[in-house]
Amino acid sequence: MASATLLKSSFLPKKSEWGATRQAAAPKPMTVSMVVRASAYADELVKTAKTIASPGRGILAMDESNATCGKRLASIGLENTEANRQAYRTLLVTPPGLGNYISGAILFEETLYQSTVDGKKIVDILVEQGIVPGIKVDKFLSGGQSEVEATLNLNAMNQAPNPWHVSFSYARALQNTCLKTWGGQPENVAAAQEALLLRAKANSLAQLGKYTSDGEAAAAKEGMFVKNYSY
Repeated sequence: MASATLLKSSFLPKKSEWGATRQAAAPKPMTVSMVVRASAYADELVKTAKTIASPGRGILAMDESNATCGKRLASIGLENTEANRQAYRTLLVTPPGLGNYISGAILFEETLYQSTVDGKKIVDILVEQGIVPGIKVDKFLSGGQSEVEATLNLNAMNQAPNPWHVSFSYARALQNTCLKTWGGQPENVAAAQEALLLRAKANSLAQLGKYTSDGEAAAAKEGMFVKNYSY
């Protein structure tokens, strides 16, 4: 998809250059005069915005820092290692049909350069599914609600026409049951991805105002509030 190709891995700066670029971002004060012709990118920006805000789709927030990802892994008895983070992120981006419900994915810096366990760039996999990858932005958080509560509230906001696109950008409200189902066991990957797709589809319906909670599992109704929670 043209709107997403700008973020394919081949267009990214080398990881070794990332820190150097940051360090170079605090030079001596100087005045720079330039002309930016936004019109050259206007069509691309419009295409990207339309992709992200397409009906029945929303954002998978998987931009947890390594420390926060470690908390997720610890909850299922796994160590916070690069290999375990890679395995979990691979699980999140490779379910068949994910792009039917997810239009964008927010990534942490490590994930931006990371490959799956099979050696394919995560960014490229997302693009191939029509999902626009990006890095951290402000988002509509589920705020520790249960998965079902977050979906019900989104559905409620879409019961009448809105002047703008009202969708989701969820992390735990998409991943909680998926993570527990996986449990760090390779044999559970398929079931965990099915759980992720179930939540993605539920929120897709909620974005269209067509969701009902009939048949939702008890695990999806468990609250996730953590006092003083931070990323």
